[in-house]
Amino acid sequence: MELARLVGEISVEIGRQVGLLIERTGYVTHLIVGNDHSIEIPHLDRYRVAHSRLRGLRLFHTHLKEHPLNQEDLMDLVLNRFDSITAACVGADGIPKFFFSAFINPDPDAKEPWILSPKQYPGQLKYGYTEQVEALESEFTKKTSNLKESQKENRAFLVGVYDVRKMKRSPEHSMAELKELCRTAGIHVVDTYVQKRDPDPRTVVGKGKLQEIILTSVHKDIEHLIFDLELTPSQAKKISDASDLKIIDRTQLILDIFSKNAKSRDGKLQVELAQLKYLKNRLSELDDNMSRLTGGIGGRGPGETKLEIGNRRVEEKITRLENELKDLKRRRELNRKARSRNEIPIVGIVGYTNAGKSTLLNALTNSTVIAEDKLFATLDPTTRRIRFPEEREIIISDTVGFIHDLPPDLSQAFKATLEELGDADLLLHVVDSTNANYAEQMEAVDTILNSLQLNEIPRMVVFNKADGLDEETRLSFEKNEALLVSAVTREGLSHLLDLIEDELWKKKDQNPNLISITNS
Repeated sequence: MELARLVGEISVEIGRQVGLLIERTGYVTHLIVGNDHSIEIPHLDRYRVAHSRLRGLRLFHTHLKEHPLNQEDLMDLVLNRFDSITAACVGADGIPKFFFSAFINPDPDAKEPWILSPKQYPGQLKYGYTEQVEALESEFTKKTSNLKESQKENRAFLVGVYDVRKMKRSPEHSMAELKELCRTAGIHVVDTYVQKRDPDPRTVVGKGKLQEIILTSVHKDIEHLIFDLELTPSQAKKISDASDLKIIDRTQLILDIFSKNAKSRDGKLQVELAQLKYLKNRLSELDDNMSRLTGGIGGRGPGETKLEIGNRRVEEKITRLENELKDLKRRRELNRKARSRNEIPIVGIVGYTNAGKSTLLNALTNSTVIAEDKLFATLDPTTRRIRFPEEREIIISDTVGFIHDLPPDLSQAFKATLEELGDADLLLHVVDSTNANYAEQMEAVDTILNSLQLNEIPRMVVFNKADGLDEETRLSFEKNEALLVSAVTREGLSHLLDLIEDELWKKKDQNPNLISITNS
């Protein structure tokens, strides 16, 4: 009460709210002077937060009017993870009339992320604050200990804003795919939010909704805020300024997955090139005063700023990577010409990511190419040979999987790899028959193939994962005379090979004067 009265008298005298940040030992770390209706919390180091979920600081401040804790006060409590927040409503003489307090709610699933204490008068104040906070922290510890190890790190809140008039698929399907991308990247999805409207040009979801999402994220101990669209540089900066969360968009997430899974030199160079092109427009000047001055008479103007130096270095590296990729492209062209001289037909496997292309390649060729139930598990093109009777053989090639709205920079970087499909005599379009959205995925693959000008190459649609179909769905596929196979159980593979052989050699058998059946 002595401290509250002293602060209250000062507050009334200067006509401003006054706040104190106090450690649990009672030491005052910050004195904050605001205006007549609010105070602004300074930037605080978060080292204490990660250890115990609470910062170890409590906020005490004055209210010049008899108002309870407002939304701004409660947001300060949660976003800064204070032990507690207390507002003293002071009279004209500076003496506190009553107090309003609040604590963070330890239940992450609670409707409100805070617990409001009832109004207290000076005579009702009790000692034992430390015990109360320690009990609160033990509740946080219990909630955290109940989580699996995989759920304690890389926790994410997914945000999807969709203009349904411009979308070719439903928002639910798009969000489900984003969850799969997170699973592939090793990210645990804690919560999601879907909004059907035009994205806000500043904060994507609007200022009010963004604050709600950030509050929920901090309350549920979430580290990442992932958006199901490519953020503009200004949007990314605006959202980053509003929170300490790591902001990631769909393009960044895909680039990260590609970076982890690329094994060959080709793949690594292509991913690095795409990352640099993405970064190029997102470099920002951290300090306007960090420009260099040139020496000598007449040269005392501003030199290159840090931003200009960063841009120049990125441009130089992009040029170097593009030259290296051109060299690798020339080598691939020589290899393709060698295959053409041997008159060996080429079959390219294409399809949506996680349709089972690598598993099918392994089953057809008895290979051990990496195949996982994840998106983009295989990035590097893999080539194998299959020998048929009558001394016939083919080269079968697996490629990177496709996806809806593949980032343009990434699509352009991998275009060199996908150019090999241009020499294919036959494309096997592998479809995941167990996916409810397989028709949308087929359309996305067709769009990408057409953009690569591969629509003239004969195409065979193969519905994979037949072992996962129920009886009714299987009958539906069979009624439409679909080619059903299972790369896992090898169901239908011999029939598939017969169809490939018939497709590749029927033209040559019908026209014996045909020298080569390759397109090169």
